[in-house]
Formats: sequence, structure tokens, C-alpha cells
Amino acid sequence: MNLKEVEELIRFVAKANVSEVELETKDVKLVIKTNKAAERFVEYTTQAPAVSQPAPAQVATPVAEAAAPAPQPKADSDANHTSIKSPMIGTFYRSSGPDKPPFFNVGDKIEKGKVICIIEAMKLFNEIEAEVSGTIVKFLVNDASPVEYDQPLLLIEPS
Repeated sequence: MNLKEVEELIRFVAKANVSEVELETKDVKLVIKTNKAAERFVEYTTQAPAVSQPAPAQVATPVAEAAAPAPQPKADSDANHTSIKSPMIGTFYRSSGPDKPPFFNVGDKIEKGKVICIIEAMKLFNEIEAEVSGTIVKFLVNDASPVEYDQPLLLIEPS
């Protein structure tokens, strides 16, 4: 059984609204299970290794439509704003501690190299520095919010 046949079987199972299908031949055992969230799991095991290509002993792979990516805040259409992006996945903080004032607020002037926020990743607090000098126009992320790699954090109008 090749990958295309497995994909066709998965589509058929999805359309048939069944919760489980099991198919077994002398070399292959295939189990397709669905749940209410429409996520399908395929368990594929081989009884004897194939001659042309070795197959793993057991693979459990979710075969579901890719989840839509989290919506990214859009930067202002004004081309003279520079966005500072997150260099890592983590939690965004505007201050060095819960009882401390924020590093900067909207409208504040900043200089290149100054710390503008912190991103906590795996219990490490990483200081994020301004890449340009200018004025902070807008924060695109709320304090203590999770951020993704390359997600815009704030907008700066360069001076």
C-alpha cells in the first residue's frame, strides 16, 4: 500500500463519518481513527519489512488539516514605521518586573541599543534592544502575552 492509497482511504473515512477503520493485509496493518474535532490519526505497522524501502516498525502520525496560523497584528501602512520583531518564542514583558515601570511607553523617544522589552523563554529573561533610534508609535503585543518567532512587537518611527 503506497502513500497515495493511504491518503485516499483517509479522505474516504472522513467523508463516510465513521469513527474507526481497520485494514490488514499480510504485510501492512492500517488503523484510522477520527474524533469529534475532525482530527484523524493513522497508525501504520508492518509485519514484514518491504524489499524496496524499509518501513519503520510503528508510526503514529496526526493527519489533519493544518491549523490556521495565529493572526499577526498588522503594521501601520505608513512605510516610515519600523517594526521590532521577536527573535524567539516566549512571553513578552514591557518592564523588568511586575512592580517596575515599563521600559518605554507610546510616544517615548528611544535610542538604538536601549532595552525596550524582555522576552522570557525557558525561564531565561532576554533583553530586546531597539534596532533604530526614534519614537515608539504603538505596542502590538500586550504585556505578559505569548509571542512567536518573528512576530512584530512594536512600531517605531525612526528619527
